[in-house]
Amino acid sequence: MDLNNVLSRLEVADGGETEELLRRFNRENNHVFTFDQKEEALRRKLCQSVLSVLGRQVQPACQRTCLETLRILSRDKCVLAPVATREGMMTLGAMARLRAGEDGGDDRNSSREDAPSEEEEERVVVEALKCLCNVVYNSPAAQQVSVEVQLANGLCASLRAARTWHHEVGLFTLRLLFLLSALRPDVRGVLRREWHAVKLLTEVLEHTLDVCWVGPYEAARPDSQALPMPAEDNERAMEALKALFNLTLLDAGEEDDHQFRLIAAILRHLLMLKTETEEKTEEAHSHAINLLNNLPVSCLDVLIDVPVQGGLEKHGGKNVDAVQVLIDFMEKRIDKGSNYKEGLTPVLSLLTEGSRQHREIRRYIKAQVLPPLKDVKIRPEIGTAIRNKLVRLMTHVDMGVKQTAAEFLFVLCKESVDNLLKYTGYGNAAGLLVARGLLAGGRGETQYSEDEDSDTEEYNINPITGHVEEPMPNPIEEMTEEQKEYEAQKLAERDSTHGCQAGRDVSASRRNSP
Repeated sequence: MDLNNVLSRLEVADGGETEELLRRFNRENNHVFTFDQKEEALRRKLCQSVLSVLGRQVQPACQRTCLETLRILSRDKCVLAPVATREGMMTLGAMARLRAGEDGGDDRNSSREDAPSEEEEERVVVEALKCLCNVVYNSPAAQQVSVEVQLANGLCASLRAARTWHHEVGLFTLRLLFLLSALRPDVRGVLRREWHAVKLLTEVLEHTLDVCWVGPYEAARPDSQALPMPAEDNERAMEALKALFNLTLLDAGEEDDHQFRLIAAILRHLLMLKTETEEKTEEAHSHAINLLNNLPVSCLDVLIDVPVQGGLEKHGGKNVDAVQVLIDFMEKRIDKGSNYKEGLTPVLSLLTEGSRQHREIRRYIKAQVLPPLKDVKIRPEIGTAIRNKLVRLMTHVDMGVKQTAAEFLFVLCKESVDNLLKYTGYGNAAGLLVARGLLAGGRGETQYSEDEDSDTEEYNINPITGHVEEPMPNPIEEMTEEQKEYEAQKLAERDSTHGCQAGRDVSASRRNSP
């Protein structure tokens, strides 16, 4: 489509013709993500023209078409100058009902007799939010303007109405908040302190996941026969988790303890849910694990303290269902065999810190990961058990993966070098021991309870290889008396020869001494 022709016709077109021109442009470019560099200036002018149209009293259908055009154009980082202005961002913010800045939203359509339907208005809001997501992502200038017009305030105001959201409105509101908090670290503190975004996002999660509280930090256990979480709810939940992850990267104060425990309880609830596909369930659990890593480690007791629903007697009254989900998740990620750094290390770090600080968590994980050794004649890195898989990771080429896996097993062994060597062998553990200055043995710095002894004391395990080696046969047992006498004579002659040589070496050294 000839952009020069489009621009010239837009200058004189009425609302209907403008809409038709832009619809044609949208159809032809809907799936275009790489644009002709020669037409860059023309596309920039088209951005400006579309913003001018949006500034007029036009019908919602025309607004939506204009916003679709801007969304397509905003894929090009080089043409966003007209949009990345105060006026441009305020226009989009008003269309998205974000009430950005001091001028508030735009209610120009509210008094018209031919007021648009709720569905038409919703489509305009969704397209405006999509535009803002693209513009904020692709334009540092737009990010700065977003701060100046207090777009974060408008987003948090929208979060307060989350219970009335239509799906896409909620989805792209949360995505925009995630993008802004990811790209502008300085906004995170403002979102937390001034707009209470952590609390608002927690409430969004609580509503989206349909949490029913049966205790202070205890959500009702999901019915195993219940239907999976709907895909739309899962999408919104993941966007909320990503935004919360950004906001909780800051240091937590004591006043946040209740809020963080509430988040941990919601995340425990999420870990027990399943979605419509196994892949989406794993993705949701991955975001939950990332967020759990940001919470104070003291809050992780919420994962096992479930007083109303209780736990099995053999786990000291603690409910370890969520911990088992984390262990299963870890093993799945190991079995994938790729992307260990982003896919595996977060859950390993979470289980490590949980085990270091919470005795019940450590005891349960150790029972699953490092059970009492049975077949001790096989090297620890050989096999399909979870211990074997983790030991193999201790010599992984990626330093971060190697250290995280080794630290996890070390903590499960209560940071005892002797116990670690029995489970892993010196060769596999050498990297950790060098890094911790424990080559000579001993323990790490963390203090652990004296409630467990080694499960391997009864075995004579070679600390170098980590397994019990078959005793070497005694070669003398099968020799005849004549063979024994012959071998003894050879040894005697060799010792005599070595003795004479040693004597000559001593004499020579005396002659040469000063």
